[in-house]
Amino acid sequence: MSNIIVVIGAGSIGQAIARRVSAGKHVLLADLRQENAEAAAVVLSNAGFEVSTRTVNVSSRASVHTLVEAATALGNVKGIIHAAGVSPSQASPEMILAVDLYGTALVLEEFGNIIANGGAGVVVASQSGHRLGALTAEQNAALATTPADALLSLPFLQPDQVKDSLHAYQLSKRGNSLRVMAESVRWGKRGARINTISPGIIITPLAKDELTGPRGEGYRRMIELSPVGRAGTPDEVGTVGALLMGADGAFITGSDFLIDGGVTASYWYGELAPK
Repeated sequence: MSNIIVVIGAGSIGQAIARRVSAGKHVLLADLRQENAEAAAVVLSNAGFEVSTRTVNVSSRASVHTLVEAATALGNVKGIIHAAGVSPSQASPEMILAVDLYGTALVLEEFGNIIANGGAGVVVASQSGHRLGALTAEQNAALATTPADALLSLPFLQPDQVKDSLHAYQLSKRGNSLRVMAESVRWGKRGARINTISPGIIITPLAKDELTGPRGEGYRRMIELSPVGRAGTPDEVGTVGALLMGADGAFITGSDFLIDGGVTASYWYGELAPK
């Protein structure tokens, strides 16, 4: 049987990680839009990878479960790269919580049921999760362990509490890292590992939209005032993904890796600190 790497979200970061970890394996590329999956499949196929495509809506349990069935029909699922999501400029608070928070919980739950022994996964979160103030211990535990289908009913996630898209995004991304920590315990019982990567501003088509959009000035300021003084590349995230999914990362699970050029450091302790 083939060894399968499932990539959910066929954008630049998902592809960059896949390129580093999928040699000799079958890549199953899934995206909400079939045309995105097919475009990415052409690129990866031309680079020598064996690829097939599916559509998936991560905010639907039935859709995620169908993807799990497609993956297990192909072979042993050895890797999961979850890079699907919507950004604050793209969506309402409700949609962000449904896709980025609930969707990630669904993916972790469904794939955690079938991940192969020796398998590993990465969830792409965001530096945004690190710019949210401290939550209570109860809120942390709720985000980490509430059954996926009850997550969106949590009192502190209701519309009267989460009024703007950025707040929804920050909560979702904080929730992703907490969820991965909790799920790593369950994945470990199957002999598998799972971690989060929290990228900063990485130059992708989405980031270019953000840089020229209504929040563009803030993004450019983040880059200029960060210790590294530039944006990142998908390949740099791919390097971290390769560490976390490969043999060199065998002792790493339930962890979150912030890769943001120091933007978060500057936000809390430097020139980006809120006045």
